Amino acid sequence: MLTGYVGFARALRQAGVGCGPDRVQAYVAAVDHLDPGSRDDLYWAGRLTLCGEPDDLPRYDAAFAAWFGGEQPRGPRHRKLRPTQLAALNGGGAEQAPSGRLATAASDAEVLRHKDIAGLTPAEKAHLRELIATLRPEPPRRRALRARKAARGRLDPSRTLRAMLETGGEPARPRYRRRATRPRKVVLLIDVSGSMSPYADALLRFAHVVARAMPTEVCTLGTRLTRVSRQLRHRDAEFALTSATRAVPDYEGGTRLGGTIKVFLDRWGQRGAARRAVVVLFSDGWERGDPALLGDQMARLRRLAHAVVWVNPHAGKDGYAPTQSGIVAALPHVDRLLAGHSLDTLRHLLKEINRA
Repeated sequence: MLTGYVGFARALRQAGVGCGPDRVQAYVAAVDHLDPGSRDDLYWAGRLTLCGEPDDLPRYDAAFAAWFGGEQPRGPRHRKLRPTQLAALNGGGAEQAPSGRLATAASDAEVLRHKDIAGLTPAEKAHLRELIATLRPEPPRRRALRARKAARGRLDPSRTLRAMLETGGEPARPRYRRRATRPRKVVLLIDVSGSMSPYADALLRFAHVVARAMPTEVCTLGTRLTRVSRQLRHRDAEFALTSATRAVPDYEGGTRLGGTIKVFLDRWGQRGAARRAVVVLFSDGWERGDPALLGDQMARLRRLAHAVVWVNPHAGKDGYAPTQSGIVAALPHVDRLLAGHSLDTLRHLLKEINRA
């Protein structure tokens, strides 16, 4: 049933209702305290928790009728609720409810953050998809060529002179300017070979969240290179992931990192995609091609990029040593080697990207 409620919330977002994760959590908590078999309870619980403004009401009614069928109830059921039920309807039930169900759900989510993605059950993977969708990446910044108005900084002679002309030549308050900033480009290169298949879906979903938040180029690496930036910019995550996997002909195939990175640099990187960008390469380092070629291309990539980060799912495990031929060839040209086996490590990666 939880999947159905979350799917209803997703349908509302597609209809234009701005119901974020906090509202969805309040809706699920409210339904948990009411009768999930009653359409009236489902309708009014969602209307009270998922709608934030009057314009949302007609959209909510249409989406409710399409999702649950039939017509929406004409009026609320006058039913006395316990204080814990009112707290859940108002979005405060996560911390105030005495029952251990919400606390257990929060605890499960905390445990899931640190679990290895490769060992998750189907139910945990479904929960992980929802948690990945709640990530809010912040793009790294770089200094722009143009300056902007500022309260202090360098004197802006032209604006100061125009202010004096507006007052008839009388002295005016000095105007200042400061160098503006712009989002720095991010490039995500994701290994989708057979050895990375347990992590590929989560990494592509992570790339979808990043591509929706900042200027990002996304390519998959295997026996060949496939650019999936356009597919991952779609608003709906499921549609974006389906389109991206269909576009990748070598999904769960072999690995030729050196050759595919060379293709990326020749086709897009050298022409501007990798210049002064933060490049993140997701791979376990197994290389079927020539490791020397990989080392040469990584050195070439490092000369173009602002920073190069290698994310290896095995780097966060006890006893790991970078002995794979690909990792050994690439490490001299990598700024950071990070783990990428869990949701918590992906959150840490977002901070590293932002700090770059």
